[in-house]
Amino acid sequence: MQKLVFNDVLYVSDGRIRRADIVVEGEYIAQITNKEEIPQPSALSPQPSLLLPGVIDSHVHTREPGMTHKGDLTTESHAAAAGGVTTIMDMPNVVPQTTTLETLRDRQAMGAAHAFVNYSFYFGATNSNAHLLPHLDPSTVPAVKLFMGSSTGGMLVDHGEALRAVFEQSPLLIMAHCEDSAIIAENMRQAQTLYGDDPDVCHHPEIRSREACIASSRLAIQLAQETNARLHIAHVTTKEELKTLSPLPSSVTLEACIPHLLFTDADYATLGTRIKCNPAVKTREDREALRKALTDGRITTIATDHAPHLLSEKAGGCKRAVSGMPMVQFSLPAMLGLVEEGVLPITRMVELMCHNPARLFHIAGRGFIREGMKADLTFVRRQPWTLTADKIVSRCGWSPLEGHTFPWQVEQTYCNGRLIYNKGVFVDGNSHAQALQFCELKIEN
Repeated sequence: MQKLVFNDVLYVSDGRIRRADIVVEGEYIAQITNKEEIPQPSALSPQPSLLLPGVIDSHVHTREPGMTHKGDLTTESHAAAAGGVTTIMDMPNVVPQTTTLETLRDRQAMGAAHAFVNYSFYFGATNSNAHLLPHLDPSTVPAVKLFMGSSTGGMLVDHGEALRAVFEQSPLLIMAHCEDSAIIAENMRQAQTLYGDDPDVCHHPEIRSREACIASSRLAIQLAQETNARLHIAHVTTKEELKTLSPLPSSVTLEACIPHLLFTDADYATLGTRIKCNPAVKTREDREALRKALTDGRITTIATDHAPHLLSEKAGGCKRAVSGMPMVQFSLPAMLGLVEEGVLPITRMVELMCHNPARLFHIAGRGFIREGMKADLTFVRRQPWTLTADKIVSRCGWSPLEGHTFPWQVEQTYCNGRLIYNKGVFVDGNSHAQALQFCELKIEN
């Protein structure tokens, strides 16, 4: 059994920053000998390095199968490891879509064969598969992904009895993409009348508008309350949603995604379609409202909506350019930058990126630095670095953050007790990734 000893490390977990000796035996954290607790206000400034739980990114598109020219499980999970992410939860809108029990089993087999970090796969709802939802294994499937506003082919479920059936039939958490398709379609019609067939990307937040987000989110919450379903609203983007949806029912939670915490509509002028995503990046006021909601309890999780595309596919405007951007490698450095700016304490960042995903999805044995937990860990070091194209691991080879200087960098990543990434080098070609297991009981706080 492999044994690792981290002597006199400063680690962050459970709302505290503590100095300790930590022993890892095999896959597990075997012993933590705490020495002192560090006051949070002074925790970052004098410290050269910190040990954090491995990040759990609960919103990732690896593109395998069917769209592997953009990325696949191997490339995108390596990108995750380079960013201190030890767990990815992969979305169902691939080719073929993960909307049958057979395609779900196929993807789980792909994960076992190709993933470099821990993995799981969502099951996708459609207009005609609600009858399959009670047959999902809650120990291996994190949630049902529901597209209430999307152009993702047969995965759009936005009206009528089919939508209600998903809420009634799902035994699992429902993770919903909330945008009203009718509002978006009318907005696009008006924009094309004014600006031509493919409006400039600066009009994207007018087409995928705040009203579309608000209306769909309200409908999702109404359905969740009427059916007693658990609901997690993905990538909230507007100040109105944060305000008018509060207080939320206890069964409803909200996700914020990295692009909406970093960018504003002013950035379309310089970054163009590189920051085109659905829902759209909106105003500075929306971004500030989201940042504030990170610390007041309204946001439960931070994820990336990592969505690699070739740059050639980002050509065009609101109609032609595809939506999405690669972010899994840069979410932790970006959030550590917000910690440096005083947007949120590092303990809250760890809660939103590690603890709360484990709690929300009932992930067994991960998300914390505690004795008996799986040793999914990342060392981050205070060392400014600038992102250049040669540092990008994702197959697509670009990032909207190129040229940005981060104050902290990911130095090492451990997955299930094994060092898999070390100072820019992937250490072990043999994957030590594991399929996630989900337990019925909530993770103890």
